[in-house]
Amino acid sequence: MKAESQSGKVYEVLRNKILANQVIPGSRLKEDDWAARAEVSRVSVREALNRLLGEGLLEKGGKGGYFVKSMTEDRLREVREVRELLEIGALRLAGSRLTAEDIASLEVLCEDFSAMVANGYWSGACEADIRFHETLIGISRNSKLRLLYELSNIPLFHLKRGPQASQMDDYEETDREHREIVRWLKAGKPARAQEVLSRHLHRGEMAAKE
Repeated sequence: MKAESQSGKVYEVLRNKILANQVIPGSRLKEDDWAARAEVSRVSVREALNRLLGEGLLEKGGKGGYFVKSMTEDRLREVREVRELLEIGALRLAGSRLTAEDIASLEVLCEDFSAMVANGYWSGACEADIRFHETLIGISRNSKLRLLYELSNIPLFHLKRGPQASQMDDYEETDREHREIVRWLKAGKPARAQEVLSRHLHRGEMAAKE
């Protein structure tokens, strides 16, 4: 595998894990550890880490090293504000563009989320959560909006901010809110779906601050 492909592979893996909160904020990402895990060179890992550093997902420690950026209260607020603008904007744009296939895709993701939770597969639940919100962006049929969302590297809220951070602990509420959003979209009432989505994002921000 070419060095560029190796670096891209590590970048995608680490980016997804950070956005899904599968790597605790504040933890150090060691080049040799990830080179062994991904079976690539340390140079490829370093390139991936520098790319994530440039995108604001990592930060450098005082004595060097790469650390997952912590979620301060200000950053949580900023994340929620950006998500609210982009995701609610996507629902507004969807309008008449929304198809039965879109609704079916969202319903499948809700079932995936529930199944992951029922089986105790927490990282899979986080990934299903990410896919649900990415799909909300996708139903806008606006490629520029999708690109903005991807470039914003928007993480989930479900981890607490302190050193005791662990998997998300609001599965039932998340599942209920996702299904309510889909129900209102299916009923042709996007404004009600937007209200639920806004409430969902605000609750996520508050829960992460507790």
